[in-house]
Amino acid sequence: MDSLKSKPNEQMANHQTPLIRNCWYVAALSNEVTRELRERTLLNTTVVMYRRLDGQPVVMDNRCPHRSFPLSKGQLDQDNLICGYHGMVYSPSGQCLGMPSLPNCPSHARITSYPVHERGPLIWVWMGDPDLADPENIPDTSWLNSSEWTTVRGQFHIRTNYVAMHENLLDQTHFGILHPGAVGTPEYARSKLDLKVEHDKVFISRVLKNSLPPGIYGYPMKLEGKPVDRYSDSRFESPAGHIAHARIVDLHPQSEATAEFRVNITHLFTPERQNSIHYWWFNSRDFALEDADVSEYLRKESQTAYAQDEDALNWIQATYDSLDAPPPELSFGPDRPGLMMRKVLLKMAKAENNLHHH
Repeated sequence: MDSLKSKPNEQMANHQTPLIRNCWYVAALSNEVTRELRERTLLNTTVVMYRRLDGQPVVMDNRCPHRSFPLSKGQLDQDNLICGYHGMVYSPSGQCLGMPSLPNCPSHARITSYPVHERGPLIWVWMGDPDLADPENIPDTSWLNSSEWTTVRGQFHIRTNYVAMHENLLDQTHFGILHPGAVGTPEYARSKLDLKVEHDKVFISRVLKNSLPPGIYGYPMKLEGKPVDRYSDSRFESPAGHIAHARIVDLHPQSEATAEFRVNITHLFTPERQNSIHYWWFNSRDFALEDADVSEYLRKESQTAYAQDEDALNWIQATYDSLDAPPPELSFGPDRPGLMMRKVLLKMAKAENNLHHH
């Protein structure tokens, strides 16, 4: 089945599909949220973020319901937020506690404060139905704050829809073309791809035996020009991100200690608006933990590759923006993981928005 042509829209999510809100998304890196008020737009909603005196992060709507003054332009008093226009005082739960010009508190004045959980270097927020906000469903990224791993990271703001970002991450056939010399090799692109879908997650894996490693692994692992076995898997974890693992086995190691190398790559992104995203990436390794040169090399190579993705996705989004409707697109066998993910996203969006087929 070489060409999987279908009518656009009907079976798969695209850049016009409503954003999924019932999901844990990254609101910010931990170090971005302090006692200074910070504004950010997440899922078409502008929020204000800060920390209570005990360090707990708070994420709530940034609009005072009185006259729409942005609360991020107000000030903190202990744990409470004071609107800078008429002095209405809001608790971290969003409840109005008082207003200088009224003798009694307008208790019906309240703003939405969202469930938040801080895990390692990440602050997760739930902006959907609060009754569904189960912290058990926050993706596991425990390696990001484990002493057994060293992580380099970066962030981008990209003018793209998150469906396209997810498809880009599941699409390994662009590696050798868009990122030549870095992550892709021709043998890797042709190696057998295994695919499965379980519990709204899409898993892909490849095994490539006895082949030279790509540049991004060869140099830091000191394996340039040496044959290795390469095991890689990645998955559409949730609308909020994608997690990939690589295991490189040196076929002729100097010692047992240097025979195997592992890398975890974590891509987390949150729609800002319909067609723009906040994107954070993390490259974690279990070798050369203290080696600053290796860290800088991996940071630079990763940043370069993701900047190439950023350009590509910006250009594709600009093309979509110039069209009246999603275009009919040809799909081929290697596109199957992305198509499966788009079906899952559409199913989630329909369930949440009670959308029906016309």
